[in-house]
Amino acid sequence: MSKTVLITGASSGFGQMTAYALAGAGYTVYASMRQTLGRNAVKVEEAARYKAQHGVDLRTVELDVQDQASVDRAIQNIIDDNGTLDVVVHNAGHMVLGPAEAFTAEVYAQQYDVNVIGAQRVNRAALPHMRSSRSGLLVWVSSTSVRGGTPPYLAPYFAAKAAMESLAISYAGELALWGIDTSIVTPGVFGTGTNHFVNSGSPDDEDVAKAYAEGPTADLKDRIAKGHAEIEPEDSDPEEVARAIVEVIGLPAGKRPFHVTIDPADMGYEVMAAMSDRIRAQVLTTMGLKDVLKPAI
Repeated sequence: MSKTVLITGASSGFGQMTAYALAGAGYTVYASMRQTLGRNAVKVEEAARYKAQHGVDLRTVELDVQDQASVDRAIQNIIDDNGTLDVVVHNAGHMVLGPAEAFTAEVYAQQYDVNVIGAQRVNRAALPHMRSSRSGLLVWVSSTSVRGGTPPYLAPYFAAKAAMESLAISYAGELALWGIDTSIVTPGVFGTGTNHFVNSGSPDDEDVAKAYAEGPTADLKDRIAKGHAEIEPEDSDPEEVARAIVEVIGLPAGKRPFHVTIDPADMGYEVMAAMSDRIRAQVLTTMGLKDVLKPAI
């Protein structure tokens, strides 16, 4: 039986790739995005053309992860259409680029709102339906920066992604007894094929940003960009992330990996995640909580 999948932030990048890949695999896919009647209207038309050309069940839905009412409406529309919601892919996110000090607290709060609290809004709307059916899957799209190599000038984004992954791990233990599965899919550096760097925000404190641009860190931004380019293999393919998510969703409940890493630059996240998962399993087993490590089937 085909599953119904919601993907947040599906207007471009990993989200759009995953929506198309899942639709091609036979799922009913809701590619959610903001401003479906505004700036993303062209993305809605693009999805409709893809659906017609390939004969797949790909739908778009208005959903702003920063607006609980918008989230609630989107989830209810999906339930009304299909009677179920089987999978949520937490993909929505935004990046800012610059010295950590040059961003005000408001920018940090906005980063957390999109990357962390946005997922919480979606969960509060979606999880009651999943709990009532005692089944479901949450896929969280993380970042290798959470545990692997962490280059400078991306602090607000990295901090928010780390918080999101901590939230995902806590949710995993709480939802397992309800039969709801969790997988954390973690892309590494992909300089092409996504719009993370192209659409990244800039520091809002121009004076501090100027100080970093003129002092001993004057060339640091260029060195970081050069370093990213050097460690990313020429044949890296961001579509691998979409394919990994398709594979995870296709596995039986209870058989899905907790962490999946797609890291062509080999920044070390996979090693750190494996160690963390092993320690988590040991501690929870010692506490008599082994049953929260896998979803109840």
